[in-house]
Amino acid sequence: MSQDLTYEQALDKLDEQLKLLEDGNLSLDDALNAVDQARIYLRICTERLDAARKRIEVRAEPGSSE
Repeated sequence: MSQDLTYEQALDKLDEQLKLLEDGNLSLDDALNAVDQARIYLRICTERLDAARKRIEVRAEPGSSE
């Protein structure tokens, strides 16, 4: 399900996890779970940005008819 998120959705979820961690009210186990979730959302954001960057680079190549 996480892989179906858009960049914006994953960024919002990442922000939620970081806010939970910043509040400092989590047990150790909950904090570790929040870190794990944050890593997943960060990876999704990075993948979406990389994909967008590749699309931009392809369109910017000289000789492209698009």
